[in-house]
Amino acid sequence: MNQPTDTSYQGPLRVFSGMQPTGNLHLGNYLGAMKNFVALQDHYDCLYCVVDLHAITVFQDPKELTQSIRKVTAAYLAAGIDPKAHIIFNQSAVSAHAELAWIFNCVSRLGWLNRMTQFKDKAGKNRENASVGLFAYPNLMAADILAYKATHVPVGEDQKQHLELSRDIAQKFNNDFQVEGFFPLPDPLITGPATRVMSLRDGSKKMSKSDPSDFSRIGLDDDADLIAKKIRKARTDPDPLPETLDGLEDRPEAQNLVSIFAALSGQTPEDVISEYAGSQFSAFKPALVDLAVEVLAPMANKIKEFDDTPDYIDSVLRDGAERANAIAEPIMREIKEIVGFIV
Repeated sequence: MNQPTDTSYQGPLRVFSGMQPTGNLHLGNYLGAMKNFVALQDHYDCLYCVVDLHAITVFQDPKELTQSIRKVTAAYLAAGIDPKAHIIFNQSAVSAHAELAWIFNCVSRLGWLNRMTQFKDKAGKNRENASVGLFAYPNLMAADILAYKATHVPVGEDQKQHLELSRDIAQKFNNDFQVEGFFPLPDPLITGPATRVMSLRDGSKKMSKSDPSDFSRIGLDDDADLIAKKIRKARTDPDPLPETLDGLEDRPEAQNLVSIFAALSGQTPEDVISEYAGSQFSAFKPALVDLAVEVLAPMANKIKEFDDTPDYIDSVLRDGAERANAIAEPIMREIKEIVGFIV
């Protein structure tokens, strides 16, 4: 268990993380996030959120958004998150997220947000047409975490900058209002050998929901036949697997498949290379197919079962929101009193 680096905070260890309900979830979401979410349950009190407020920073079709919220919830459950021992809820159901985000809009600085590389990437050349929500997204992320005084956040490399901003906002709030240690400075949890899963069609690009090719990713609801077909068609190179990891340095597709095998099997990439050194992909891919089907096909079956029980999914979210609100409400009352609001 990771102890917080912020020794001024003396509260309980708590994990918060969330996933956007946009597009179809894929292997990268599972290996980069959900698999770790499940493992963290044994060590922390965990809150796992479907971040629907973040999703609407770009326009979402309302009916599709409703279904996507349920789909992410189903994936959390299918992956093995226990909704009784921990908390699964959708962000918009707990008002503390939006309330604290506004307070943090007034604590955070424009210069800090201007340095956020993800806004530049997502807004592209149409920066002036981007929503204010997309620009202020990192402040809402800080509110998501700090509304529960979470001490640890499992994040991918692409979110580390936002988490660092959350720490800056927490520190500035503590300093501005002279309440040292009120907010913890949340620490990142980056675990596992495949925290960044790449496209099956181009090893230089991250596996993405938005890639036009369905064969660039393995969907969490893909059946066994489709999983096998996508792995067989995954781009590779003609050389055998090397003796050491260094031999994968300029072979992104090979490196990606080895990393996926390692993450699915619970091994290190070194273990995989040691076992398959000298093998051609004609031998390695069938082994990866068998492993991926063994791990992922049962999850796909569970997701399909949950798709047929939306009332159950909604009940999980309602129960989670009630329990999340029970944590956040007294914290928000304290925050309002610190700021000077009459409550």
